[in-house]
Parts: sequence; C-alpha cells; structure tokens
Amino acid sequence: MRNFKKIGVLTSGGDAPGMNAAIRAVTRYAISHDVQVVGIYEGYKGLMEGQMRIFTDRDVSNIINRGGTILYSARSKEFVTEEGLQKAIQTCRDNGIDGLIAIGGDGTFRGATDLTARGLPCIGIPGTIDNDITATEYTIGYDTALNTTIEMVDRLRDTCESHARCNVVEVMGRNAGYIPLYAGLAVGASAILIPEIQFDEQQIIKKLIASKEYGKRNFIIMISEGIENYGEGLARRIEETTHIESRFARLAHVVRGGDPSLRDRVIASQMGVEAVRLLLAGKSNRVVCVRSDKIVDIDIAYALTLDRMYKGKLKPEELNGYSEKEIRDMRDYCAKKRTEMEALYKMNLDISK
Repeated sequence: MRNFKKIGVLTSGGDAPGMNAAIRAVTRYAISHDVQVVGIYEGYKGLMEGQMRIFTDRDVSNIINRGGTILYSARSKEFVTEEGLQKAIQTCRDNGIDGLIAIGGDGTFRGATDLTARGLPCIGIPGTIDNDITATEYTIGYDTALNTTIEMVDRLRDTCESHARCNVVEVMGRNAGYIPLYAGLAVGASAILIPEIQFDEQQIIKKLIASKEYGKRNFIIMISEGIENYGEGLARRIEETTHIESRFARLAHVVRGGDPSLRDRVIASQMGVEAVRLLLAGKSNRVVCVRSDKIVDIDIAYALTLDRMYKGKLKPEELNGYSEKEIRDMRDYCAKKRTEMEALYKMNLDISK
C-alpha cells in the first residue's frame, strides 16, 4: 500500500457525459481515505500551466447529473514534447501531487503512460462517446450519446413519415461505427454504413425501391462520420435514383452533450472509485475497463497495443516483448469484437425493410 497524500484528476480530449460523475467519485472516495484531491483544469495543458485547486466534498456536489466536464478540456501540442512532459512533472512536484487520474481516450492514456515513465503514477479512466477503446467493452459517455442519437433520429422519422422522405443521418464516433450501428438498430434504420464493414450502395438503393413499392413512407440511413464526405452525396443519389425525397442531417456535437444516462453515471462512479483504489494499492500505468460486465484494470501499454492491433495500425516491432500467448490472446480478442460487430450488422440487414 503506497502512502498517497495528494492526487490529481483531469479530463482530456473530447468531453463525454459521465465525466463529472467520475470526477465526483474520485474526489469523494479519495477524501474518505484521507487523500487530498487536486482538480486540474483544461487537461494536460492545465497540468503544465498549473491551473488547479484542491477540491472538497462540496466542490463536486450536484455535478453527477451534468454533462460535459467541470474540469474542462483542451488539447496541447506542447505536452507531447519532452519539454512539455517535464513541465507537467515539475508542476506535480511543486504542488505535492503523488499520482494522477486521467479521464479520456487513447491520447489521454498515452500521456498517462509518458508521465508514469517519468515517475508519476497514473491511472486512466476511459471517457469517450465513441466507445472506440478496444481494451474495454464500454466507455463513459457512450450510452448517453446513443440515447441522444436515438431521440434525434426518432424525431426525424416523424417528419420522414409525414412527407414520404429519406434522411441520411451522419453521427459522430470518429473512425468507429459503434454509435451508428447500435443507434441504427434501435431506430430501425433501412441501412447502416460504418467504416469497419464494406457496404454495397446499389443494394441499398434497390432495397429502398422495394420498400417504397411495398408501401413504406419513412427511410433512415445511418452513416458514420468516419466515412468522410459521403453522406450528402448519398442523399442526392438516393433521390435521383429512387425518386424518394431525401435529406442529409449531420447531428455533430449535439451527440456529445446532455445529462448522462443512468448507465453512464453508475459506471463512471464505479470506475472513479476503482481508479483511486488502484493508486492507493500502489499500482500505476493501468486503465480501468469493463470486461464481461465487470470492472477490471489492464496495463495501459497493453491496452494501447491492443487498440492499434484492432484498428490495423500496429507495426510488427510493437509486439516485441509480448509472449506468444499474449499475442494470440490479443488477436483472439480483436477477432471476437469484429465478429460481434459483423453479427449485429448482418442482423440489421435481415430485419430492416
């Protein structure tokens, strides 16, 4: 058990509903174990610049239900340099910060790894609406983003039905298709277009024509923002080919906002508590994950390697140091995730009309 007197907490990268619930849990659980908590504003940029203050229990009152992050967020090119990292380390030394909890995505975890390597114990909490951190089955903010997307698309469907119209709806998620896939299933989309799975535009158009002849009046096409510069053109081609009046809608950052759902509040709280427990137990360079509906922790370097493997960005030399079993387990895990996504995609093809 390591003796921590003061820890820092920050949010970095894109904001996500539920981050405030995690901040609250980190703060209150640490204080209950006689550890001070320093709230660091504007992510790693604020850490370098010393934008921080000590939090009390009252500072995190009435935030569990709020979207965004009370600690704000910012991106910093300086932080990825050695000079920037040394500034951050020095700030922690000057303020007596013994460890850090960083809430965010893969870029946040790379920063945590760099700080750990320079002597500052760090724990990561996955907070991103994209749900695109391979090592965990769930990231804070994802459920709320799905519910927001469903609500918006359900409203679009109402007007589609009234006017016998098609809406091509682009949603966030970077290069991951989880939001359009799951939301598309939930709203009964006629087609779902995501980067992970090849699609046939002509087959989609034939399906729309057949559905129109069958008497269908409303059509929703869900598309990931990762398929760049495609949605608007698709809407034009659908109208020209099928003679179904078509519109393009980009939900954009509205999907990031809003009050967090029950699931995001609960899981964020669990992850916040677990992150503090890990630090107090003397662990570092770990990321808190959900696996088989259980809260677990995984080495950040392993998680980043797994992420790059799944996304096809891994260089062979990055597997040096891993055992054959570890590499096999990573490949099996990635294959399982792909299979699950493909099965859901096929299911939508089978049940959509």
